[in-house]
Amino acid sequence: MQRTTIDPRWQDIDVIERLVRESRTVAVVGLSADPRRPSHGVAGYLRASGLVVLPVNPRLDTWHGLTAYPSLAALPGPPDIVDVFRRPEFAPDVAEQAVAAGAGALWLQLGVLSERAARIAAEGGLDVVMDRCLAVEHREVVGWS
Repeated sequence: MQRTTIDPRWQDIDVIERLVRESRTVAVVGLSADPRRPSHGVAGYLRASGLVVLPVNPRLDTWHGLTAYPSLAALPGPPDIVDVFRRPEFAPDVAEQAVAAGAGALWLQLGVLSERAARIAAEGGLDVVMDRCLAVEHREVVGWS
């Protein structure tokens, strides 16, 4: 199986560290109610570490007592990070929504590889991280466990 080469600018450690240290709100797109899904575990970690988690999934009304939103456009304000747990083919649409919502960054989780989404977000003024786990990076940079 051939691994896609990722443009190094989408894995810039300085950007990752700044986002992890400075961000306070994270919209988790594709957050699942199923505790076996990675999005559930990552969102739980982020929330427990003190970040404000904004669940985004049109199939959820709430997640762990938090209001869930059907789209990024429905959020009460722009998130610092849009953390994407959707298949790569949906990432460009999420990137467009993130730009329109005034987000600060688009974070494409492990395995969510979309050069098109990254370009859309970067051209819209967002920081971009691709194929990295926000929870892992947060734990590495901040040291919270």
